[in-house]
Amino acid sequence: MDGHVDVALVKEFCANLYDPEDKSPRQVRVRGKLIKFDVASLNAFLETPPVLKPRKQYMAYTMFCSTRIDPQKLATRLSMPGKGFVLNAEGAPWKLPRKDLTTLVQTWSILSYSNLAPTSHTSDLNMDRARLVYGLVMGMDIDVGSLISGQISQMAQSNSSRLSFPALITALCEA
Repeated sequence: MDGHVDVALVKEFCANLYDPEDKSPRQVRVRGKLIKFDVASLNAFLETPPVLKPRKQYMAYTMFCSTRIDPQKLATRLSMPGKGFVLNAEGAPWKLPRKDLTTLVQTWSILSYSNLAPTSHTSDLNMDRARLVYGLVMGMDIDVGSLISGQISQMAQSNSSRLSFPALITALCEA
């Protein structure tokens, strides 16, 4: 992709994608054409087919996200020694402050903010973002199409005016 963004096209994509019944669709009509952004379509478009290890049904990151994780394990790998999650009022892990993250983790978190799971809040890592960055740091196989498809669908159902993945959406529509 050349990074070209057609803002009007992206806005139309997002507007047409909104579903008040929150069915989280994986396709949308834009200017009379059906644009698919399901997992298989995105992986084919991005040329990032998921490669499963023998006898595995899911990617390593998908399996990691479906298991209960010890927040201390995440904090130990992502934070500087002696640092960890800030707890919320109920005592549950809430966020990892950016200033406490290792340089490698800060770099991967910036990549994730701009390319994999856009967000407007980039100062700290919440638990979901910490899982993603942990997967990246640990070199886990990640199904990029699945991650981005879920993010686009989630963005469309949110009450936000931000436009995520504008270059990708423009390229999908133009293709």
